[in-house]
Amino acid sequence: MAQDDSVVSAQWLHEHLGQPDVKVLDASWYMPVEKRDPWQEYQVAHIPGALFFDIDGIVDLTTDLPHMLPSQEAFAAAVSALDIKNHDKVIVYDGKGFFSAPRVWWMFRVYGHNKIWVLDGGLPQWRTSGFVLESSTPGDAVQKTKAANSVVERIYNGQLASDVTFQTEFQPHIFWTLEKVKHNMDAQSHQVVDARSKGRFDGVAPEPREGVRSGHIPGTKCVPFLEMFDDAPMLLPADEIRKKFEQAGISLDRPIVVTCGSGVTACILALGLYRIGKQDIPVYDGSWTEWEALPDHDYPKVTSNGS
Repeated sequence: MAQDDSVVSAQWLHEHLGQPDVKVLDASWYMPVEKRDPWQEYQVAHIPGALFFDIDGIVDLTTDLPHMLPSQEAFAAAVSALDIKNHDKVIVYDGKGFFSAPRVWWMFRVYGHNKIWVLDGGLPQWRTSGFVLESSTPGDAVQKTKAANSVVERIYNGQLASDVTFQTEFQPHIFWTLEKVKHNMDAQSHQVVDARSKGRFDGVAPEPREGVRSGHIPGTKCVPFLEMFDDAPMLLPADEIRKKFEQAGISLDRPIVVTCGSGVTACILALGLYRIGKQDIPVYDGSWTEWEALPDHDYPKVTSNGS
């Protein structure tokens, strides 16, 4: 385990599993079109002792945008309900290897917890390594996940949370809002990099969400998130990650902000950039789903028809 890297190996986790200060989270999540239920899959098979972190439950309930970052108070209460302490090392994984786990890695870092790593290769790599999976879910684990979700609801309903033991410290420099992206169009302080597929970026492949056009924010470059890892899937070595960005016309000497469809896969780019020493990459939380829905004259888009 290295503080200056964003991942840990399955071997490391296997050797340290069960230590009181090592907490494991299954943060699996899938696109709606995949028709997969991550909570159900967690209950069937998960890394021993892992708790389920619900990306669609621990969210900002004041917006219709999907899985936006919850308030500081809501996040602290949810993480406390999952029995995670500030001194804990948190290892997060997902069912695909690199998909939704980096989003949770970023969420913890936004709120000041840097002792968090993504399991390199996720559940597929754990299986490939031949390590055991737990197929029963203790009532305690189910209760903690449900408690984390319900305390978020209570806070957004104006109720106070009790037993909040996890302390947060907001890091605004790695959390970008719509206003910051809009300002950057004129200021050009940051290079904007989109993690979606080239087809969606270019406006020639459909978005997975109904009613959302494909295309991109003007001036944005495209580095599809799949380019951050190999077929295993394992995060690429630092020199290969550098090449992916340089080949896309991105200067690694200048500031970067990452975006995607709804703030999930952008975090995979942030994870890769962390490996090459860029540890403060902001993520545009609302991403294309937010930007696309706003009036074109104020929030211009590049789509397949040239608009």
